Amino acid sequence: MTLSSAAPENQKSNSTHSADFHFDMPYALDAGTGLNRSTVEYISAVKNEDPWLRAFRLRALETFLAMPMPDALKIHGADNIDFNKIRYYLANHAAPQRSWDDVPSEIKMTFDRLGIPERERKFLAGIEAQFDSEAAYNRLQDILTKEGVIFVDSATGLKKYPKIFKKYFASVVPINDNKFSALNSAVFSGGSFIYVPKGVRVKQPLQAYFRINAQNFGQFERTLIIVDQGAEVTYMEGCTAPRFETATLHSAVVELVALKNAKIQYITVQNWSDNVYNLVTKRSIAHENAEIRWIDCNIGSKLTVKYPAILLAGEKSRGEVLSIALAANRQIQDTGAKMIHLADNTTSHIVSKSISKGNGLASYKGVVHMRKNLKNCKNNTQCDALLIDNSSRNDTYPKIIVHGTQHRVQHEASVAKIDEERLYYLQQRGLSLGQATSLCVNGFVNELIQEFPLEYSVELKRLIDLELNPKSGM
Repeated sequence: MTLSSAAPENQKSNSTHSADFHFDMPYALDAGTGLNRSTVEYISAVKNEDPWLRAFRLRALETFLAMPMPDALKIHGADNIDFNKIRYYLANHAAPQRSWDDVPSEIKMTFDRLGIPERERKFLAGIEAQFDSEAAYNRLQDILTKEGVIFVDSATGLKKYPKIFKKYFASVVPINDNKFSALNSAVFSGGSFIYVPKGVRVKQPLQAYFRINAQNFGQFERTLIIVDQGAEVTYMEGCTAPRFETATLHSAVVELVALKNAKIQYITVQNWSDNVYNLVTKRSIAHENAEIRWIDCNIGSKLTVKYPAILLAGEKSRGEVLSIALAANRQIQDTGAKMIHLADNTTSHIVSKSISKGNGLASYKGVVHMRKNLKNCKNNTQCDALLIDNSSRNDTYPKIIVHGTQHRVQHEASVAKIDEERLYYLQQRGLSLGQATSLCVNGFVNELIQEFPLEYSVELKRLIDLELNPKSGM
């Protein structure tokens, strides 16, 4: 992959809802192009970080440079990424604002056009909006602040709440977990830090929105969420980027910690443009009687590799991953889930729905592991795939490792081609082929779409329609 083309002119769209646009931005802070020790030291210096974190970053850089590209990524062409042609840090001096009126005008126009302020007013308890490397806006409802809830960007979390941040930082995803977790650890910037105190139940969702605006850019947010005993939170993230002729890299790390009797629901709707390499590490740990749910929707990107994982570390803990992947027009969606049972009486559930179209490849890679000497662990996995045409493809690679005889594991998988008779019937009722196809696909994933909040489920259906019928507009 060559990252050398000049940036296109600002892209205009016929729809105010389209994410395929960008604004020319003056950046006060720019680490330049390429990855080396100077890049990492620049990022650490502009953030005024403590020596321990600078040392952490440099150790991560050495680890990244020493680790080979994973074979699974080589198969998909990710070994062609030229890391020396990527921009690793772009930002303005301004700290996150608490009023949209104070956000720099170009950034505010971007988020206005994406509808983010409107969502905050309608149904969110708090929101963070990140533009390229840093958060531009962050606000939490005052009533939650009084209850001790923390919702800030990662840099603010490090500075204002170092005791709790350092305790859990890199505890679920260590530097050397994989090549891209090492890369993130070296150059991470932005992301969310959330702490919910004991017994506090956040009734409305918190949301972060990550926007890539610049060409030849890499976004490396790092999110850390800790939910204390008996507390609950729902966190949603949305991601978009404009279409450039050169490649964009997104490599995030997400760590979730649910303490005893806590509940975390993490919802993702990613709608990347088809030049984005989306290589993400997401992992969580559930303690005694805790519950963690990943609800994950992947649309767009050139290549997505993502396997949300749950470590069921406490007795009676529960984990669930519900995922939708849509691979269209030569896109690759390499997604799945990992459930690692580490305690007795733990339960996990995986549901994967994937759709392929136009030489798209969607694959499910799952791991279910029940350790030796455990008892009464349960897992149910269901993988369903829908092929839109004869040129698309879907693969399933389950890995199930069960030690002992006191467990219950179920795995179901199905692959089907879209029913041509049904398409014909719908067309006879006045629908176009594209509309009929969208209706069938939405019916296929409707069970999982219902798990999203209402505002997101409507948006998700719209995004699926657009991906299947790109010429129809919004």
